[in-house]
Amino acid sequence: MDLSKQSPENVDFMIEEIKTKLRMVNVDAMKAEHFNTSEYEDLREIYEMVKNRDNFSPNEMQAIASELGSLRK
Repeated sequence: MDLSKQSPENVDFMIEEIKTKLRMVNVDAMKAEHFNTSEYEDLREIYEMVKNRDNFSPNEMQAIASELGSLRK
């Protein structure tokens, strides 16, 4: 998948991957349609960071969820 292009499909892909990797419990709160493509680069940075890590502390997970919350519409 070419994540260099901003598209709703890429936003959906990244959100789903983040939710899977972090094993988020409240997945309904994080739907791709809640995010603007105008925040695409910030979302992509979070995605890249999550993708490249194997483990997250509870504090890190909370910080990531908070950051994703701030990117929502």
